[in-house]
Amino acid sequence: MRAFISALAIAAFAVSATLPAVAQTVWEMPTEYPATAIPGEGVETFSKLVNEASGGRLMIKPSYDASRGIKSAAMIAAVQKGDVAAGDAFVGALSPVDPLFALSSLPFLTASIDDARRLTDLARPAYDRKLAQFGQKILYTTPWPASGIWSKDALVGPEALTGLSIRTYDATSTAVMNAAGAKASNLSFADAMPKVKDGSVTAVLSSGDGGAGRNLWDFLPNFAEINYVFPISIATVNLAAYEALPADLRKIIDDAAVATEQRQWTAIRTRLDENYARMRVNKVAIQTKISPAMAHILSQAAAPVVDEWRKKAGPEGAAVLDRYNKR
Repeated sequence: MRAFISALAIAAFAVSATLPAVAQTVWEMPTEYPATAIPGEGVETFSKLVNEASGGRLMIKPSYDASRGIKSAAMIAAVQKGDVAAGDAFVGALSPVDPLFALSSLPFLTASIDDARRLTDLARPAYDRKLAQFGQKILYTTPWPASGIWSKDALVGPEALTGLSIRTYDATSTAVMNAAGAKASNLSFADAMPKVKDGSVTAVLSSGDGGAGRNLWDFLPNFAEINYVFPISIATVNLAAYEALPADLRKIIDDAAVATEQRQWTAIRTRLDENYARMRVNKVAIQTKISPAMAHILSQAAAPVVDEWRKKAGPEGAAVLDRYNKR
């Protein structure tokens, strides 16, 4: 009997030795975009950095393609309620939460990555103040390549916009495309793809980055480089979940966020060329210059939308925009 008890004790010790010394905390972190799109790469990078640096004490569990059932427009609410601890969202889709979040999606405001970086830096304190009202803060930002128009037929002239059934990605782009004569629908990328496949949507406003491009080129073999905007996505974290961590884990989160942001803004520098090379291999016809007449129509359609945003965003948003415009 004594030998049996002794054997049990040895077995119990062996099992306990394989268990983690500290209880593991798991955070879910979803995005609606594919793992190969630049926001998806950001989520992957951040999760790997945290998981490795914490030695498994804190595990970030990423998910992609809205597989968690949360799209960008609902991400702030999901993080606020604690349905997920963190998440990545396209900022333009957050305008119903607060008009300020539509800033990076204002049409023809940013003409380069440097412009997008400068606007993001100017707006970040305002973003964080807004997010604090929803019990969260920014982890890192992700820039997108410039938005263009994927279409079934080439956009030869301004008349091609008339009645064009186009997917747009926020209220601002929907208003602009409708004002330009198109028939625009504000759809998440996940919701847009079934309509692209069944032919009810024949154009998509998107950079087509990563997996998004792979989904599009089989159905929409034309891409018009209109340089609509260089928008951003943001990754946020629930403040209560963050503050509940011990100091060393909070530092790991902070360090991983800084490193991920640096990676994202470095990667974007070569992203457009990489995307275009992959698109050409897959027989996408890239139109690098639209007609002056089309550019004029789009510019005219954009002006009142920017004015309307200024009114809705109030003094704080207008102040950020004014500082940005003082180049």
